[in-house]
Amino acid sequence: MVPPMADSNLAQRLARLTSQISTVIVGKEPQITDCIACLLAGGHLLIEDLPGVGKTTLAHALAVSLGLKFSRVQFTADLMPSDLIGVSVFERSKEAFSFHPGPVFTQVLLADEINRAGPKTQSALLEAMEEQQVTVENETRPLPKPFFVIATQNPSDQLGTYPLPESQLDRFLMCITLGYPDRASERALLAGVDRRHLVASLGAVMTPAELVLAQSAVQQVHASDALLDYLQALIAATRSGQWFAEGLSPRAGIAILRAARARALLAQRDYVAPDDIQAILPQTAAHRLVPVGSAGRGRVEQVRAMIEAVGIP
Repeated sequence: MVPPMADSNLAQRLARLTSQISTVIVGKEPQITDCIACLLAGGHLLIEDLPGVGKTTLAHALAVSLGLKFSRVQFTADLMPSDLIGVSVFERSKEAFSFHPGPVFTQVLLADEINRAGPKTQSALLEAMEEQQVTVENETRPLPKPFFVIATQNPSDQLGTYPLPESQLDRFLMCITLGYPDRASERALLAGVDRRHLVASLGAVMTPAELVLAQSAVQQVHASDALLDYLQALIAATRSGQWFAEGLSPRAGIAILRAARARALLAQRDYVAPDDIQAILPQTAAHRLVPVGSAGRGRVEQVRAMIEAVGIP
């Protein structure tokens, strides 16, 4: 069943939200579910993939479907923090400085190719993500609520990239990959309407107020003591030195639990199951960890191997 704060109407709207985005991003239902769960959990999303697989379209479709204000910033090597946050300009007519807000003052921000910008600009965005506010000339300005960042990152072996360090990657609740579509989905893309035109025709299936209600309902999803024991066992495994160079922090453990609660809510349950933890762990933990002795496995594969090795208490 759904938690008390998430009535059947809200559950139906969440289902419609997933269904509507799936009509635009074809064949990627698991990634769409992860994106919505990340938003419901109050986190931010990092998508690491090649250009042209639908990252921008996914972000835009999500914003339109929720009736949220959307902004896109193309990160480049010459992008400055003021280009993102805004700047105070002296206006002679008023004989005073006026603040001109930057694109970060939105509800859904697509930070496209974040690793093409310099570290200073990256840090300016990540500070806004963490604090939900920006400080310009000693004045603190709150960001709109909800505030959701979807950052895209090109593979680090491409030219002109500045990889995000682990301390900054930790600010993202999830990291996912869209990947190439399967044959049937790609055929639908080739034969169908242009995705940009399709996004423009979408209507909002939820209001911002209903989204805030859904985010509150996530906190009401029950996590039993046995479930917390299982989560702690997985966190302890990351710290054992057998799988990763350094383990997950307490902040990461709290983030994983929030994401698992959001996934349970999307499944219309009022409790977190071990399956929720297992399903969400690779997306919430892998980008925070560095594998050791992986025999050629990547981060995600190493997390999945660890899940197989750690039994449910």
